[in-house]
Amino acid sequence: MECISVFDMLKIGVGPSSSHTLGPWRAAELFLKELRDRNIFDQVSSLKIDLFGSLSLTGVGHATDLAVMLGLSGADPEYVPVEDISGIIDHINASQSLLLGGTMPVVFNPKENIVFNRNFLPFHANGMTFTVQYGEHELYESTFYSIGGGFVVKEENPDNQEKEEIKATFPFPIEKATELLAYCKEQNMSISELVYENEKSIRSEEEIHNELLRVWNTMLECMYIGCHTEGILPGGLNVRRRAYDTHSKLKGDLPYNTPQEWLQTIRKTKVYFRQILKWVSCFALAVNEVNASLGRVVTAPTNGSAGVIPAVLMYYLVIENHKAGDKEIKQFLMVAGEIGSIFKKGATISAAMGGCQAEIGVSSAMAAGALCELMGGTPEQVTVAAEIAMEHHLGLTCDPIGGLVQVPCIERNTMGAIKAINAAELALDTDPKNAKVPLDKVVNTMWETAKDMNNKYKETSEGGLAVAVNLSDC
Repeated sequence: MECISVFDMLKIGVGPSSSHTLGPWRAAELFLKELRDRNIFDQVSSLKIDLFGSLSLTGVGHATDLAVMLGLSGADPEYVPVEDISGIIDHINASQSLLLGGTMPVVFNPKENIVFNRNFLPFHANGMTFTVQYGEHELYESTFYSIGGGFVVKEENPDNQEKEEIKATFPFPIEKATELLAYCKEQNMSISELVYENEKSIRSEEEIHNELLRVWNTMLECMYIGCHTEGILPGGLNVRRRAYDTHSKLKGDLPYNTPQEWLQTIRKTKVYFRQILKWVSCFALAVNEVNASLGRVVTAPTNGSAGVIPAVLMYYLVIENHKAGDKEIKQFLMVAGEIGSIFKKGATISAAMGGCQAEIGVSSAMAAGALCELMGGTPEQVTVAAEIAMEHHLGLTCDPIGGLVQVPCIERNTMGAIKAINAAELALDTDPKNAKVPLDKVVNTMWETAKDMNNKYKETSEGGLAVAVNLSDC
C-alpha cells in the first residue's frame, strides 16, 4: 500500500505550478543524480530537454522552461532565494551556457535546447525527457512524469499507475476513507492523532513539530508578502494584485513588523460579519499572487491551489479561535494532508489529468476536513466535510488564460476557501449516518469525471476561458 506523508502533500517550493514548475524542477535534480550515479556527469558536453503534452502547451506560462534550467543548475526550490532566480536565468540566457549542478559549465541555448512538443506521451500528460551527450558521441536520456503536487515518477514504476515508491510501512496504512475511519474507531483516536502515529514511524516527534511549523510559517510569510505587495503580476495579462488593496482597507492602524506580529494584529482587529468573506478572500488572493510571481509557497496539494488551506487556517486563527496556537496549526495540517493523500491515491491531484477539480476541489476538501476537526467534528464528520467540499467542485475545468496560473486560478482559491468553511459548518450539523455520499464515492466519481473530461479542459489552454478571452485585449 502506498504510504504518503503529510510532508509529501505539503511541499515547500517556488511557484507558479507544482506540476509544471516544481515537478520539472525536481525531475531535473533527479536527472543530475542519475548522471552522477552512472559516473558520466563530468563527461557531459551538451544537453537537451523535451517537454511534452501539457508541459509544452502551457509550459511557458507555468515557467516550466525556467524550472528545468534552475533544477539543472543545482538550485533547490525549497531554499533558493527567490530574488536570485531572475539572475540565474539571465546569466544562462546571456552566456548561452548552464552551470550543470552548479559546478560544470555546459553550452546551452534555451531557445534551442528546450523543445516544446505538443504531442502527449502515453503514460501521463506531463512528460519530459532529458538527453545528454557525453564521452565521444555517447547519449544518455531519461524520461520523467510530473503527476501533480510536485510528485515525479518514471514509467517503469509498478502497475503503470500514478504511484510513488513506498517510502515506509505505516502502522496504520490507509488507502480509503473507510479504512481511515475504521482505524480511528478501533484506536479511539481523532484523524490528526492517527496521522501523527503514522508520521512518528518515519521521523522523530521533534522533526514532525519543526517541519509542520516550518510549513505553516512559509504559508504565513507568503500571505504576509502577498498582502504587502502591490503592482502588476508578470506574464503579460496585466493582472493587478488585489490582496494589497483589500488588506489595506481591512487591517486598521495597529503596528507590526513581522508575519507573526501581523497575525496577532489581525486577531486584535474588530471584524464585522460582512468582512469575514473579505478577510478569507484576501488571504487566498495573497498566496496565489505570490505564487503567480514565482514566489515561495506550499503545495496544498498543488501550487495552483496553494491559497485555500492557508486562508481557511487563518480564518480559524483570526475569526474562530484567538487562543489557538501551534497545537491547532499542526492538527489542521495533519488532517489536511491525510485527506489530500486519499484523493491522490484514489484519483489524481493533477489538473493535467483531472482539470481544476483535482486542484481547487481537493484543496477545498482538505481544508474543510481539517477545519471540521478543529471545530469539534468527529472523524466521520470530517470525511463528510471533505465530501461536501469536493461534491461542489466536481467537473471544474482547468482553462488558464495565456497558460498562466492567474485567471481564473487566483480567484478560484477564494471560492475554494469559502466553500471549505461552508462545508465544515454543514458537516458539523450533519449526523454522518444520514450522509448520502461517502467520501470514497466522491473520490471515485472525481476520477471518473476526470477520465470523461475533454482534454481541452485539462491544463492545455485549448478550451474554456483560455480561448474565449482575446489576449490582445488584456
